[in-house]
Amino acid sequence: MKYFELITFTVRVATHGKAMEHIQDALQAEDIQGELFGCWYSELGPLNQVAVLRGFDSLESRQAERDRLLLAGDPLGIEEFMTDMRIEDYALFPFLDGITPGDFGPFYELRVYDVRPSGLKATLDGWADAVPPRTTDDYSPLAAAFYATNGKTPRIMHLWPYRTLEERLEIRTKTVTDGVWPPKGGPAQLLDMHSTIYLPAAFSPLK
Repeated sequence: MKYFELITFTVRVATHGKAMEHIQDALQAEDIQGELFGCWYSELGPLNQVAVLRGFDSLESRQAERDRLLLAGDPLGIEEFMTDMRIEDYALFPFLDGITPGDFGPFYELRVYDVRPSGLKATLDGWADAVPPRTTDDYSPLAAAFYATNGKTPRIMHLWPYRTLEERLEIRTKTVTDGVWPPKGGPAQLLDMHSTIYLPAAFSPLK
């Protein structure tokens, strides 16, 4: 599965729990296309956000589901809670086999990097070399990594799970100290960086 979308809803204060219940119900509809990989709510960073990550077997199926979602009039059943909705299209990094659901968190760090106009290929090449040593048992897994295919491009998005926030800091420090991260030449390709810490909904395949 190569084609993905990330829907980020901004919801009213203290409504993310109800919103996620409605999302879970909406995703059971028979006419829904795509596979759910994650549903999370933001804990650190931009608050009152609910993120939904879905994958598709083809561009056609993603577009068909996009049309259905936009024309439904009540996106995933949470219009009463939402104040904003953003939909972004992504492709999986070419050297990754896919996304494996599982209990890896509960803390998921979603990082988005704006890349120099000529830097995407170099970024992907650097990651292809650096990810295997970075994701051994000595460090932590990579849940997913993508490059954007719409909106502000080029940019990349990557998702890292951690058991605790303390573990996150320890592992990130250790990877730098050990020289396995960041990818060689990677920082030179970056223009801007954003990070949000999310916690999973009970029904999220990545939790």
